[in-house]
Amino acid sequence: MAIAAGTPAFTRSTRAMFLGGFSTFALLYCVQPLMPVLGHEYALTPAQSSLVLAASTAALALALVVSTVVSARLGRTPLMVGAMVVAAILTLLSPLAHNYGQLVALRAMTGLALGGMPAIAMVYLSEEMEAGSLGAAMGVYISGGAFGGMAGRMLTSVLCDMYSWRVAMAALGVAGLLAAWEFWRSLPRSRHFTRGAIHWSGAWQGWSLHLRDDGMRLLFALAFVLMGCMVSAYSYIAFRLQSAPYGLRQSVTGLVSFLYVLGIFSSVWAGRLVDRLGRRNVLWKIMALMLGGLLLTLASSLPLILLGMAVFTFAFFAGHSIASSWVGRRAQALSRPQAGLASGLYLFFYYLGSSVVAWTTGLLWSRGGWTGVVALLGACLCGGLLIALRLRQLEPVAEAAPAIAA
Repeated sequence: MAIAAGTPAFTRSTRAMFLGGFSTFALLYCVQPLMPVLGHEYALTPAQSSLVLAASTAALALALVVSTVVSARLGRTPLMVGAMVVAAILTLLSPLAHNYGQLVALRAMTGLALGGMPAIAMVYLSEEMEAGSLGAAMGVYISGGAFGGMAGRMLTSVLCDMYSWRVAMAALGVAGLLAAWEFWRSLPRSRHFTRGAIHWSGAWQGWSLHLRDDGMRLLFALAFVLMGCMVSAYSYIAFRLQSAPYGLRQSVTGLVSFLYVLGIFSSVWAGRLVDRLGRRNVLWKIMALMLGGLLLTLASSLPLILLGMAVFTFAFFAGHSIASSWVGRRAQALSRPQAGLASGLYLFFYYLGSSVVAWTTGLLWSRGGWTGVVALLGACLCGGLLIALRLRQLEPVAEAAPAIAA
């Protein structure tokens, strides 16, 4: 029987998934507010300092392509637990790096390790949750990522100001180990997973199936835009606020990540709204809201900048929650046995956007400052809005439930 909202199994699974999202985002993005500090310590340009994040997200993107295939043999839960433990240990080792090259290499290995978590979590939820509860469950998982992104950034910023970036990363590694233990203790065993052999030819056929579908291609492109814009904005807002005329301290700029708490609510809210109104009627409005928040950050007033980042962040997590659950439902309709591969592809483009757009944004920051950043990200979000409007006209897959499934 599928897990339904309101049951003890739903409570346990969503608690575990909240912690899984927390650990993934906290360990992956804890270095983001440290980019100005690392740039100063190692005499790096903004684009060069972004490599400490881009290396991990690019490695994660590659790992996600194969993680769903490997999980068919190893199982969903063991792979997710192992990913969380190894990533936490690598984060504990990062403060021991002797130079920037070693740190980037350790961060790349952390990204590879984390490849066993995000896509598998989406597959687990798609397999184990009943259709009417999937949106809320996916929203809880995304909200865990929001909380992890917020807590990881804030903790590293404060500890870096008080002690050093090395102490900050060590603390995040310990938090990651604790989250992995509670995840393992709480997550119900898979009831709808059937272990099988690893068949790369079948995986290739599954990837091709999803890439040939018009709806999936649009959702993958939207994932690239969403995460590319989110990571870029938070990477370079710290550079802006630490320079004139604001001149804020590292710990203060790190507090901007407190806005991630909005994602805890917006992802759950979006999941419930979609369960009532349908994805196609909500997503395009969310993309327009995200664009509006970005444009508001062009103001010179600090309160307006923060308001713009708040709106931008709220809309991002809502949009990601909608798009990721849409992929899961449409993939189930296209081919249930190969549905897990769609989650891996979605997250491949999601984290690829994080690497490519964020690195490109660093070049524009060096040449045009925050105005150049907003120009690039605004163009990306306009493209994302057009994608969402096209998705609104998308025909459901024949096997899917007509109301909300695809």
